[in-house]
Amino acid sequence: MTNIFDCSQTNLQRAADVIKQGGLVAFPTETVYGLGADVYNAKAVANIFAAKGRPAFNPLISHIAEPDTFSELAETDERALALAKQFWPGPLTFVVRRKNLSPALDLVCAGLKTMTIRMPDHPIALALIKRAGVPIAAPSANRSQSISPTTARHVFESLGNKVDMILDGGACTVGVESTIIDLTTPQTVMLRAGGLAKETLEDFLGEKIILSHGNPDMPSSPGQMLKHYAPQLPMRINVTPAEKRPQEFYIGFGSMDGNLNLSKSGDLIEAAANLFAFMHLAEEQTEYPGIAMAPIPETGLGLAINDRIRRASYR
Repeated sequence: MTNIFDCSQTNLQRAADVIKQGGLVAFPTETVYGLGADVYNAKAVANIFAAKGRPAFNPLISHIAEPDTFSELAETDERALALAKQFWPGPLTFVVRRKNLSPALDLVCAGLKTMTIRMPDHPIALALIKRAGVPIAAPSANRSQSISPTTARHVFESLGNKVDMILDGGACTVGVESTIIDLTTPQTVMLRAGGLAKETLEDFLGEKIILSHGNPDMPSSPGQMLKHYAPQLPMRINVTPAEKRPQEFYIGFGSMDGNLNLSKSGDLIEAAANLFAFMHLAEEQTEYPGIAMAPIPETGLGLAINDRIRRASYR
């Protein structure tokens, strides 16, 4: 017996009630599954940190379902509103100055004067937020520093009954976390590469975006820890087939084939969607003591893929 439920209207309402009552619900988004709680319920948010084993100085993304909520929570300007209109709902997260300075939000914001906000592009996520009637704080629904979940089964295998409900919305379509940009400075800064390509944002803004990996000891957004998204097995990256060791499970890309191939056609969107699922599969192969991954281009969604695998392989 698991705590995985289908996304019927009855179960959606039940999940919304769990959120309202201070419980934890794992739910699908287009990027990865999130572990959700009411942003205004500090005890519920604390339970997210406890369930994940996540450092409390690492802020959480607050998920909203209506554009108006953005301006209620944060200080918005012309740039922020234009970006939200163009890319929300979608895999883009903003770090913005808090308008709501309620102490109830201090834990979700890790005590910072900024807030990390996005509107997910998934009907189940949006329906859950609307029914709960509050923004939902939600990091990825997995143990801290382990591989992010792209299916309900991944969530259950990582967190088990630490979650009150897991809503099963099938496999995530994007497969890597959202892109995070800092809008508190005159020039836009990318704090985490993700499901929306840097080039797409630069084309829209008409300016170059600064890349920042942040301070892993005092992160200003999720995804800045040096070791993150990591499988239980040691993992090497940028490994060609000729460099692969005999006992490594090899994840290929394009013409570099292996036990699995992120995308035989070299499609980075397909590769991003397969990344975490393939890392989970590699971790389950008990006859292999290690994992190796082919080089991935640093363009488009390749920027997000390389960010994840660098952190996954960090020792």
